[in-house]
Formats: sequence, C-alpha cells, structure tokens
Amino acid sequence: MTSSIAFKSFTGLRHSSLEHPKVLHSHTTSISPLTYRRFRITASKSTPKLQNRNLRVAVIGGGPAGGSAAETLAKGGIETYLIERKMDNCKPCGGAIPLCMVGEFDLPLDIIDRRVTKMKMISPSNVAVDIGQTLKPHEYIGMVRREVLDAYLRERASNNGAKVINGLFLKMDIPKKGSENINGPYVLHYTEYDEKKGAVGEKRTLEVDAVIGADGANSRVAKSIGAGDYDYAIAFQERIKIPNDKMVYYENLAEMYVGDDVSPDFYGWVFPKCDHVAVGTGTVTHKGDIKKFQLATRKRAKDKILGGKIIRVEAHPIPEHPRPRRLLGRVALVGDAAGYVTKCSGEGIYFAAKSGRMCAEAIVEGSENGKRMVDESDLRKYLEKWDKTYWPTYKVLDVLQKVFYRSNPAREAFVEMCADEYVQKMTFDSYLYKRVAPGNPLEDLKLAVNSIGSLVRANALRREMDKISV
Repeated sequence: MTSSIAFKSFTGLRHSSLEHPKVLHSHTTSISPLTYRRFRITASKSTPKLQNRNLRVAVIGGGPAGGSAAETLAKGGIETYLIERKMDNCKPCGGAIPLCMVGEFDLPLDIIDRRVTKMKMISPSNVAVDIGQTLKPHEYIGMVRREVLDAYLRERASNNGAKVINGLFLKMDIPKKGSENINGPYVLHYTEYDEKKGAVGEKRTLEVDAVIGADGANSRVAKSIGAGDYDYAIAFQERIKIPNDKMVYYENLAEMYVGDDVSPDFYGWVFPKCDHVAVGTGTVTHKGDIKKFQLATRKRAKDKILGGKIIRVEAHPIPEHPRPRRLLGRVALVGDAAGYVTKCSGEGIYFAAKSGRMCAEAIVEGSENGKRMVDESDLRKYLEKWDKTYWPTYKVLDVLQKVFYRSNPAREAFVEMCADEYVQKMTFDSYLYKRVAPGNPLEDLKLAVNSIGSLVRANALRREMDKISV
C-alpha cells in the first residue's frame, strides 16, 4: 500500500554513481554520448557463447516479482531456479490490482475475489465522497489474496520449466574481481526444506550466472550487493470475517480513511476479499503506534464491521522509495527489494510483477535466449526502460503525498477534491492502465483553481483549529 535519501530527489530512479559500470578506454580523447552507447552494446554482444548448457539464473523470492521473472526466464530458454521460503505466505497487502494487470499477465478471473467498482474516500471529519462514477461498464479494480496470486504465478513459472525450491536464501558469494573471473559463477547458499522431513532443512549451494533479487523489503540479495538502505513503512492488517448481511455492503466497494487518527502519513483501508474484509493501515513516521492506528481504523468502520471476527493478523515492512543501488554486475533487484512501491497510494503488486518481467526480458534478450553469457550492461537496459516508463508516476504520487497528507485540513481538502468528476476520471485512467493520463488544458486549469481553493480553506481551518487547541 503506502529518510528519503533517494526518493525525495528521485536519484533512486536515475543513474547514481553506484550504478554506472566501469568502462575502460584505450585513449583519453572525449567520447560523445552516442559513441559511448554504441560501445556498451558492442561490449554486451562480445560476451562468450555458453558451451553445452544454457544460461543459469536464480530468482530469490516467490512473490509477484519473483514469479513473473521466473516464468519469463523459463519461457525464454533460461535454466531457471526460484527460491522461496514461505509457500503459503500471506503478506499484509490490500491486494488491489489494476485492470491492465489482468490482461498483461493473463490472470484467470477466478483468482480475483472481488471486482471493485465503487470506493469511498472518508475524510478526518468523516465526510465521505463516492468515487467510481466515471468507470466504464467493463472497468474495475481487482481484489486478490496474496497467497492465491503468488501461488498461481509460481505454479505457472514451474509449468514453464522453472525449478521452484522451498528454501531460505542465506548469502551469496560474488565472483572476485579480475578478467579471469569476469564470467565466474555466483554461489548461492540456502537452506532447502522438505515437507516430509519437517522444519529441519538441509544446507545447499547453487552456482548460477545471474541473480534476480525479488525477496522483499528486507532483501538479503540487496545486502549482498551493498544496495543501501531506505525508509520503510510498517503495514498492519487484520482479516475480519463479518456477518453475511454486512458483507453485502462490501460486495464491490472499498473504503479508504484518512486522518491523523488512522495514520499521520498514510491511510487506513477496508478492502473486500472472498468471504471477509481486510482492514489495515500503515505508517513510516510513527511505527511504534501502528496498533493504535489500526484500532482507530476499526473504530472508524465499526458500524459496518460490527460482529466481525478477526481470522488473521499480518504485519510487514513496505519500502518508501527506490534503493540507491538496484544493480551490480549480474545481480539486479526488482519489486519491493528494489523499492518499487508508490507513495500516496502505496501500490506495489503491479510494479513488482512488471519489474520482474522487465528484468527477465532484458536477460533473455541479452543472452540470446540463454545461449550467451550476460553482463551488467544487459541488465542495465531493464533499469533504463523502467525509469523512463514509470518515473513520472512515482514523482506525481510523491508530490501528492507531500501536499495532501501533511495535516488533517489538507486531507479534508484532498477528499473534497476527490469529489470532482474530472479528478476521478484522471485518477482511474492513470491507475487502471498505469500511465500518467493526458489532461484537458481547460479542465486542468479549473482543477488547479479548485485545488488552490481547497488548500486555502484547509489552511484557514487549520488556523482556527490551532486557536481552539491553544
């Protein structure tokens, strides 16, 4: 869902000095950008062809990023290994996916619990705005359970030839520097588990040519390559089984609550699942108070979930911005491990799956379907494509969070703005199809005026509230 070394200035989505490959030139004359780009492509194609085997790649982590990466690799002729410790993992995630993901990733409709066509945005003073009036008949937000979606993507990767290992990744030996080791293997150390033998696992090693780190916010792969730290949010969620008559209310409806009581820098949610609702919240700045915020979220929704029984409690860190480094040698990070969660909305499922696929496609292309060794320049094409495609989305949502999540009056203004039909259309078009939707100049001007008006009223309200509190 939804301190800031990279994201505030967005160096995390640009090429930091940590990410540039070292290129040696035989002369000292200046090289134009065009010549430099040609040199890199030539260098990539000079990697040796593999003898009597295909390229071997390990994917660490079996969530949407790992499952999508492993499937793409296996389909592309790569000898693929996917290592995941918790095959029944239930990440505390709202579970919302955009409509475009259903088509892009060919997801079967039976793994989608609910098709949300209506949303309520509820302000700190409990003013509710109905959202969804601009949706077309075929448009919806899909609600999934992570344990169902993740298992499906892993199974599909397995069916396409990936070897799925129930194991815990421990560490990685990186090839030593030097021309004689330039194409040396990465040695992965992990503990493999067997259901028949119980909880005690066996220590194993695996040699591979490249590694995709899809192992979440606490990524051990990221630590192995010195990817740097980032701020993270704590997401806390309870799954609540509510009476059938109350579940009817949430049949195709999701709720989002904003206010200092539910989170000082995020929002609380009630999202419908197959036979229950997921109630949760998150915060970066006040992690120690997360249970207090969760209690407030339940209190705000109490009339609609009255009589419910908590059937599962979940908590997990969520990244707040991309890591300073997302690539080193033949190791790349994707999904939460790379820090691909949007601010303001806190969305991560689609971006995880998309980044996993993009990274895998770069490896398949660079290796000529597994026949040739890859190098850093091959994997860097994934980062270049990712940043070019999604940087505007991350920037827009970062700005929105800074402007509208800073105080209760600002949140009141935000909810007021959400009542505008043009705002709803732009928001849903951007969310459902993962693009920054082009606007109408006249409507954009009216929106700017209305937004300024809302913020002016919000600031006036804040001053009055400050007087009362004094």
